[in-house]
Amino acid sequence: MKKSLLLLSLLAASVSGFAHADDAAIKQSLAKLGVQSADIQAAPVGGMKTVLTDSGVLYVTEDGKHIIQGPLYDVSGAQPVNVTNQLLTGKLNSLEKEMIVYKAPQEKHVITVFTDITCGYCHKLHEEMKDYNALGITVRYLAFPRQGLQSQAESDMKSIWCAKDRNKAFDAAMKGDAVPAASCATNIANHYNLGVQFGVQGTPAIVLSNGTVIPGYQGPKEMKQMLDAHQQLSKVSG
Repeated sequence: MKKSLLLLSLLAASVSGFAHADDAAIKQSLAKLGVQSADIQAAPVGGMKTVLTDSGVLYVTEDGKHIIQGPLYDVSGAQPVNVTNQLLTGKLNSLEKEMIVYKAPQEKHVITVFTDITCGYCHKLHEEMKDYNALGITVRYLAFPRQGLQSQAESDMKSIWCAKDRNKAFDAAMKGDAVPAASCATNIANHYNLGVQFGVQGTPAIVLSNGTVIPGYQGPKEMKQMLDAHQQLSKVSG
């Protein structure tokens, strides 16, 4: 019995040692690409690791010699599943307390929108908020300053997200009002970097509950039709 326990302990230590060795090799390879900060996780593909970086999601062989950038799809079921975006959906929902939310009275769908207060189509989407909500669509906002994290838009959105009444501050900004300065612990970089990981290149970028990203503006009726179709497809696939 004692020998069995000893063997199990040695095996666990050995596996743990290999894992750390793999991670070290991966970090060394990432450093060659200028990637200093990375979250290394298990991957659904044998012999590889998932690496979350501020610049996107990578898949790296355990020896660190080969790196693949881009979404990973599971095509084993009736419909292809974007495994990468499903992983990121967990990170998205962890920011829920930081979102500016416009909840539908009779909620049927939830979308998360990466937005920029200087974006014309973002203004158009927000102007139609009552129509989205009336169709059962709850809209959650995260900030994605298109001009980067050192831009005036980033500074203004930081103030909006730090306002006592975020929704009121956001509404005012979308009407063209000046944004009063405010500060708090909210870090817009977390929103922005997550958008980059999702592959967002412009705003508005709409993330569905299953992780699917819809680039660009969609009108309320078109959005409802798309969400209903995705929901039906999910039921069929399930």
